[in-house]
Amino acid sequence: QMLFVVCHPAISPESQISLALRILCGFGINEIATAFLTSADTIEKRLYRAKEKLRREKIGAGALSAAEMEVRLDAVLTTLYLLFSEGYYSESREEILREELCLEAMRLTRLLLENEGTRLPKVNALYALMCFHHSRFQARKDSSGEMVLYEQQDQDLWNQELIATGAYYLNQAAIGNEVTKYHMEAAIAYWHTTRADTAEKWENILQLYDRLLLTDPSPMAELNRIYALSKVHGRLEAIRQSEKLTLTHNRFYLVLLGELYEGIDAGKSRSFYHQALALTRTEAERKVIRRKLEKLDEIQH
Repeated sequence: QMLFVVCHPAISPESQISLALRILCGFGINEIATAFLTSADTIEKRLYRAKEKLRREKIGAGALSAAEMEVRLDAVLTTLYLLFSEGYYSESREEILREELCLEAMRLTRLLLENEGTRLPKVNALYALMCFHHSRFQARKDSSGEMVLYEQQDQDLWNQELIATGAYYLNQAAIGNEVTKYHMEAAIAYWHTTRADTAEKWENILQLYDRLLLTDPSPMAELNRIYALSKVHGRLEAIRQSEKLTLTHNRFYLVLLGELYEGIDAGKSRSFYHQALALTRTEAERKVIRRKLEKLDEIQH
């Protein structure tokens, strides 16, 4: 209920989500800034203006009609999506995974599914996405707490019950004609839970990223598409297309280029990894890049 109250149409969608993350989800200013790819100063100003607007409008926490909840639902879903993402891809602390945030996002999304007025295909799709991602949670870090990349994960640690639950809710999401970014991301996440590294798997993922970029473009979707492209059409084609992107100050872009140049040009690969290392925020990420550099040295010697 409080999420819907904070997501009031009197303030901008960005302010609604920022306020919800700050007040209800306990995010710090820097965490919200990271989620929006902006500065902490911008977020502080946004939060101040939003609070002042709500105060002037004397907006309280009264009961909302079904129509009011429908208007505010998209902002609520975005908040839950960002809450889950901060738990699954934590960038603001030294922890690489924050399971408590993922579980809270899933709990709140389930509450929406229990309400007839919000049991909609896009809510089912968001919950499916969360299930698929959370199914691989235990495989994403090793016994010493360090990050494990997708291709090195122990697939026996993937939670098959959660994968099956995700598949159920993805089927529920197929009702109706609306296809949201949650539908496409859930389908991508589904393919990542298939064990076999087949051409069909990566071709489907590539096609889904192509569709996602048409409706909801983002740097991370661009980079993930390039990775899928490399699996389908090879590294040279992926390098060619990646050079069209203007993401030279994005550490994920630099790491991707480092990976693509492995086995093609060790010098370029090492250069991109060192550039990424200079931009990396957490020790967990630095360890991953250092391991890649050590692997390059081992191959050369």
